[in-house]
Amino acid sequence: MRTLQEEFSGQPFTVLAFPCNQFGAQEPGTDAEILEFAQSKYQANFPIFSKINVNGSQACELYNMLKSARADEEGNADIPWNFAKFLVNGNGEVVGRFSPQTAPEELKEVILGAVEASG
Repeated sequence: MRTLQEEFSGQPFTVLAFPCNQFGAQEPGTDAEILEFAQSKYQANFPIFSKINVNGSQACELYNMLKSARADEEGNADIPWNFAKFLVNGNGEVVGRFSPQTAPEELKEVILGAVEASG
């Protein structure tokens, strides 16, 4: 995601990260520990928010909105694993949802299209 943030830095585009510990307890640390890890190990250069829930009765409102706007490839609303990705345009419309397995590099064209459409 760091490379996408760099590539589109001059455009109206920002990667936003929302850590979640609902998937194999991959984010057990505090917000400060998660931020330090992402910045030191992966050179994260985008906003990293406080840890949230994305599924279940405690899911945050943002993810409830994202999931209701766009189901995954199989028609499921719930997030299956960390690193699910949503593309939201400048009007707050969800224009894409991508599986955790989708590599950031695969998103360049769709991001460029969304940036140009908002232009």
